[in-house]
Amino acid sequence: MQTNFSLAALADPAMQASEKILRTCVHCGFCTATCPTYLELGDELDSPRGRIYLIKKMFESGEAATKEVVTHVDRCLSCLSCMTTCPSGVHYMHLVDHARAHIEATYKRPFHQKLMRGLLANLLPYPKRFRAAIFASVLARPLKPLVEKLPVLGKQLGAMLALAPKAVPNRSSMEGPANFPAKGAKKGRVALLSGCAQPVLAPEINEATIRVLTRLGVEVVLPKNEGCCGALVHHMGHEKASHAQAAKLIDAWTVEIEQGLDAIIITASGCGTTIKDYGFMFRDDPAYAAKAAKVSSLAKDITEYLATLDLTPTLQTGMTVAYHSACSMQHGQKITDAPKTVLKALGFKVKDVPEGHICCGSAGTYNMLQPEISGRLRARKTKNIARLSPDVVATGNLGCISQIGLGFEERQLSLKSQQSVPVVHTIQLVDWALGGEKPAKLG
Repeated sequence: MQTNFSLAALADPAMQASEKILRTCVHCGFCTATCPTYLELGDELDSPRGRIYLIKKMFESGEAATKEVVTHVDRCLSCLSCMTTCPSGVHYMHLVDHARAHIEATYKRPFHQKLMRGLLANLLPYPKRFRAAIFASVLARPLKPLVEKLPVLGKQLGAMLALAPKAVPNRSSMEGPANFPAKGAKKGRVALLSGCAQPVLAPEINEATIRVLTRLGVEVVLPKNEGCCGALVHHMGHEKASHAQAAKLIDAWTVEIEQGLDAIIITASGCGTTIKDYGFMFRDDPAYAAKAAKVSSLAKDITEYLATLDLTPTLQTGMTVAYHSACSMQHGQKITDAPKTVLKALGFKVKDVPEGHICCGSAGTYNMLQPEISGRLRARKTKNIARLSPDVVATGNLGCISQIGLGFEERQLSLKSQQSVPVVHTIQLVDWALGGEKPAKLG
């Protein structure tokens, strides 16, 4: 693609990187075939190619973002399916992240949008605040039909209540900072990302991970001063806040790296995609460039790490598992085989979901900010999963677990006779097969 940037604009390293990405696009349109919003809406501007044109025009002009640009960029899930499809290697993720930062810096959003986005950015990355919000949502859940009728934020707030758990989960006894020694002969030492929303909504995921790793002879450390990885606000365009959160986490992990780490284990694939990109995010920061690159090189999804170990099941469940590969797993991190290989090695019958490359509509905060499009994608995903008649759905991202779980609840209500399917994290099935606890959702 031919570009026309001013020399002044190209003096900015971020603009240089985006200009290089834009020049790799050849207008082929392959991306439109796998873009969820284009498939659902049929609008060229809601495809990666259309958004690239809008972003190019915005950056070349050097002007503030317009309502048109914001509308179509906001509708992007950042599922990155286009990057898997693109034959030219267009790094759409870096381009759209830059566009979002520009939007945040130059566009004056309506008050209700600022309120909703600010609420999410100031709650989800902070476990204590988020736990209080979950408690409030449990109390407010019966009011959902009334909340949805509110004229401005009704649909968004209704979506938040629909996704909230029916009860506040108990706090885990395995919260950090902490150190969990290996059982038997020590084979390795890893740090585990506790996360921000995950230990509040689903503490059983980290608990299962710690049990599995220590049982396999791996020491697990939950570092001091750990916080959010910055992914959530990064994809909302809050560049300064995301870098501050990421820097704090890099500092916490650097302390452990100096004591010797084989890997940094991540159980939320959305976080994993961002952490593996720290090297790029901090490339021009002399204080953090080397440390960030080291963290990115050590970051491993839990299934990616387990695929390197010997796994011998103590229990054969005979269960049929529909494996849903989160977009951040298959498109962001390019991990496609490891989760299924691990599950098969432990005796599970694994089935691929039809249209598995299409997003479930979760996408971080997307299901709360864009509930209508998200709802359509959720129904599409659960319909495809139901075609397999699985015993359980496994995935590697908490957002997908909540989204698909809600989808089956909605499907059960609409079809009445349709039986719901439990949705769990892959590591929970691994833990069960290796002698750990049976996932509570399996009864």
